[in-house]
Amino acid sequence: MSNALILDLRGVPCPLSFVRAKLRLEKLDLGESLEIWLDGGEPIEQVPNSLNIDGHLVKDILPKDDFFTLTVEKA
Repeated sequence: MSNALILDLRGVPCPLSFVRAKLRLEKLDLGESLEIWLDGGEPIEQVPNSLNIDGHLVKDILPKDDFFTLTVEKA
């Protein structure tokens, strides 16, 4: 298995993008990180906050050319 776990949610609208991210994080062990690719607008505005509220640690949000990468640690 690769060290970089990536979940590409580009093109997935809210709240489905949060639901898919949450389901993927449930499969990880505590302390493992997941890189999530999100579109601008509602997904990047809502998903990080929702994951924080769910108890996970949002470590990094980086803008790319036409999307954002969000690094989340399962807590």
